[in-house]
Amino acid sequence: MKKYFGDKAFYRTVLRLVVPMIVQSTITSLVNLVDNLMVGGLGTESIAAVAVTNQLFMVFNLVIFGGTGAAGIFTAQFFGNGDDEGVKNTFRWKMWFSAIAIAAGLAVFMTFDDQLIAAFMTEGDGGNTVLAAQLAKNYLYVMLIGIIPFAINSCYTSTMKECNKTFMPMVSGVVAVLTNVVLNYTLIFGKFGAPALGVTGAAVATVISRYVEMFISVIAAHTNKREYRFVRDVYKRIFIPGELAITIFKKGFPLICNEGFWSLGMALISQAYSTRGLQAVAAHSIANTIIHLFTMVFFTMGNAVAILVGQQLGAGDTEGAIDTDRKLIVTGVISSVVMAFALTVTAPFIVELYKTEPATKEIAKGIMWAAACFFPLMSYTHCTYFTMRSGGKTFVTFLFDSVFTCLASYPVAFFVSRFTAFTMVQMYICVEATNFIKAAIGSVMLKKRVWVNNIINND
Repeated sequence: MKKYFGDKAFYRTVLRLVVPMIVQSTITSLVNLVDNLMVGGLGTESIAAVAVTNQLFMVFNLVIFGGTGAAGIFTAQFFGNGDDEGVKNTFRWKMWFSAIAIAAGLAVFMTFDDQLIAAFMTEGDGGNTVLAAQLAKNYLYVMLIGIIPFAINSCYTSTMKECNKTFMPMVSGVVAVLTNVVLNYTLIFGKFGAPALGVTGAAVATVISRYVEMFISVIAAHTNKREYRFVRDVYKRIFIPGELAITIFKKGFPLICNEGFWSLGMALISQAYSTRGLQAVAAHSIANTIIHLFTMVFFTMGNAVAILVGQQLGAGDTEGAIDTDRKLIVTGVISSVVMAFALTVTAPFIVELYKTEPATKEIAKGIMWAAACFFPLMSYTHCTYFTMRSGGKTFVTFLFDSVFTCLASYPVAFFVSRFTAFTMVQMYICVEATNFIKAAIGSVMLKKRVWVNNIINND
């Protein structure tokens, strides 16, 4: 039992790290649920419009996540080794990467807006695709204003977390989501004398909340340099050592590609689901919002793996890293079983909160029940991914995650959407079932310990 379960000190360390992240994720998910309910009150077209646009922005968001995560592998190991200058350089690398990603993102979204939106608007059961496409375009152009604060905040908060400072990211995130929900209510429905902007109001609220979150994070870091040592004189020079920049890029490029291609693969899978009509798009959006609320506990364990295992690898404690990783994976899987039971019981009641067609509710409920069955599998593969990443095996994670999604999960989605009469729920089950193969591959890599690697000393 001691091999798979830690002592009280172990779980105290884990809880100190993950509880603030869980609180932030929970509140964010709850607010996303409330936002989803508000938009849902505007009709199926509005839900579909927001879902499609957010699917597109997920590609950009995950590219930023990949870039900050690429440097974050080094941040965690530098921090574990007590190297403050190394941590500062990884932060500078994140800022440079974000600036390039912002420019590229603006160029793509503003040039191919109509084509990207149209790919997800398929005639089918229920809904007006022309109206949904116009709402999506309005939403997209407002949301573009928010990609700058999103990227900057990601640089700050990811570095804080990698240095075991998870409280302030929680605070900034909580304030941001509360701001978002208040402004959503005000601007979507025209309360307190404000104009009723509908879907556009939801976008305005999101953008404002992102600026709020960024300002809180940046101000907190620069006014408390004793705690956040990485900001001390960080802007006195903007360049980082060439050798380190190249090393981060070499290790990080597969991770950046991974996030980009994974999000692209998920977008293509969503497009396959959209062949079942706007009701399927709306139902998938509803289900995903609720599913995320129940997955954040065991998904946070993946972040714990990246941080705690990465720090131990950086400090040279390989056996400790292996032991910590094994116990965190077990903890994650157990928590996923609990969350699966909770989702199964509550799904029928949650969907009734939405003011949408009964058929859409039934599809959403079916997706949630199907997802609950796959929670333990999701948790295991998620923690396996972050285990590989903690040791700098970014090319392996690229193959394990995005290549698998594009070459296994998406082809299944494409086939069942074009050549079968499967329902939306049946399609979802087929796609998720491919992850059994992924879990088997992950088990082999864990057993062989290919991820046990100190990248700050070996490279």
